[in-house]
Amino acid sequence: MADILFDISIQAAPEQVFESFCLPEHLDNWWTLKSSGTPELGNIYNLNFTDQYNWYGQVSDVIPNERFYLKMTQSDPDWDPTTFGIQLEAKAEATLLKFSHSNWPSNNHHYRHSAFCWAQLLNGLKNYIEKGEVISFENRS
Repeated sequence: MADILFDISIQAAPEQVFESFCLPEHLDNWWTLKSSGTPELGNIYNLNFTDQYNWYGQVSDVIPNERFYLKMTQSDPDWDPTTFGIQLEAKAEATLLKFSHSNWPSNNHHYRHSAFCWAQLLNGLKNYIEKGEVISFENRS
């Protein structure tokens, strides 16, 4: 099994970071084309990137403004056994976002490509929160 791990400091309160990572109206500005779901234990999220990539995950762990994890349930064969999410730590004038995407079946091309994409997307999340930057879906990783 392989894991993707990143830490990123974001100049915002944990509440703002949590909402930007978990609420569809924000997800659609830095990651998905369109999404739905609510950050409540057991709820299902729809993560739509295209008709071909219309994926689903279930909230497996959540404490508002502290942590949020989705267990993929219907996606790519490499993604289905995985869980991804965040833990947040309040710091002086910032929030440390600790990201993980765990339980990849192998360290294959899709795993390495996804790690690269997550790095870029999390930087996009940081810029979205700190600067209000929205990158068009076509120009995201």
